[in-house]
Amino acid sequence: MVRPPGPGALPFPVPGELDGLLGRVARFLDARGITAYLVGGFVRDGLLGRETRDVDLAVAAPAIPLARELADALPGHFVPLDQQHQVARVVVSPGLWHLDMATLAGDIDQDMARRDFTVNAMAVPLGQPEGRVVDPWGGRQDLERHLIRAVSPSVFHEDPARLLRGVRLAGQLGFQIEEATAALIQRDAPLLSGVAGERLREEFMQLLSLLRAAPGVRTLDRLGLLSPLLPEMDPARGVAQPKEHHWDVFQHSVETVAAADFLMGEGDGFPTWAREAFPWPPEAAAGMAEEVAGFPRRALFKLACLLHDVAKPQTKAVQPDGRTRFLGHAPQGADIVRSALARLRFSRRESEMVAAMIVHHLRPTQMAHEELPTRRAIYRFFRDTGEVAEEVLYLSLADHLASRGPELVPEAWQYHTRVVHYVMAERRHQEAVPPLRLLTGHDIMAAFGLEPGPRVGQLLEKVAEARATGEVSTQEQALALVRKELGT
Repeated sequence: MVRPPGPGALPFPVPGELDGLLGRVARFLDARGITAYLVGGFVRDGLLGRETRDVDLAVAAPAIPLARELADALPGHFVPLDQQHQVARVVVSPGLWHLDMATLAGDIDQDMARRDFTVNAMAVPLGQPEGRVVDPWGGRQDLERHLIRAVSPSVFHEDPARLLRGVRLAGQLGFQIEEATAALIQRDAPLLSGVAGERLREEFMQLLSLLRAAPGVRTLDRLGLLSPLLPEMDPARGVAQPKEHHWDVFQHSVETVAAADFLMGEGDGFPTWAREAFPWPPEAAAGMAEEVAGFPRRALFKLACLLHDVAKPQTKAVQPDGRTRFLGHAPQGADIVRSALARLRFSRRESEMVAAMIVHHLRPTQMAHEELPTRRAIYRFFRDTGEVAEEVLYLSLADHLASRGPELVPEAWQYHTRVVHYVMAERRHQEAVPPLRLLTGHDIMAAFGLEPGPRVGQLLEKVAEARATGEVSTQEQALALVRKELGT
């Protein structure tokens, strides 16, 4: 029987609100005579002193109907996760806590034997004051040693998604993957190609969500996981670039993720003075933390960093003058990425955001060769890049860092950062223009005898652009601009 919690019920402190919630769950299960354990990531993070909003429970009963009852009793929102394996979630206090409930696989020792890594194979009986940690595989010792170690040699055959999870967990906790476990991952890496796209996306996006994602990406490649995850990147291996580049196409792509980490103030590997020229803006940090389809925007940004040159191998050409060019690699890369992300079950919005970052990643430097971009060029840049405009600017900076690497030229880098600062300042200026519409489509049709159609929309866009750049400010000036465009 489960007893109500008392002082010292867990071997680690929990917030008062959560302590109260666990007490209610314990009483609910006690009334039904159901044994339950706090398990997995909740116990691991508690022992590490890490805050978590996710509570993992293993119960000696079918979890899905039980979770449905618990959701009604708390109250909370019931979410079935896996009918076959009896896993469900109860969301409490408008998303404040997630209670993930799974059916025990045998007794608690048998259940722990079926877990993935030792640091996840620990349990605490729910509501028992002594707070005894069930730890048959040495998880506490591995926490102290900062090691990710597989519970058994068969863990990846039982669930190949664990291959990615081990790398993600190491990055999340700042741990090392134990040598024997790394060897198992390399051995079983081909199994990853059989994992459902949704699960691959979940684990990979969690890794890219980390403030320091590049070490995890490098580990994926070192252990043979990046190829089955993103086979689209394989052609880039060993593809040489012009002498201005320090790395080949593949390594440059990985280093662009490292450069993104660096820009955000979390990575290293680039000169300190480079960060001083572009300190990460607080508003950028807030924007990158915003969620899209359950993950922070920085995860999509780093995915674009990794894939921005994916089409360079097939577009590489040596010109008569000896120069190496990759003409069209940005739009072709966007098409490749759309296909890859569809395979990994990304949403349409996520896919189009990443594709837009890739299509436009050369724009910031193209519109500012030897002088700062014009107001018209800046207006068109923000019009075309839409909601990913800032990510495109930051991608251009990360691309620059990862192109030159240790041969970064201070003057070129400082000019690039000046351009980005200028473009962002000009955007704030254009946004400050009062949203007054000088003309409507009906005005244009009435004044010039036009029929409804695309031409009217094109003329309206011309007027909007001229207003944003300060070329027109009155209706009369707008009509004169339309008249000029029509040649009347």
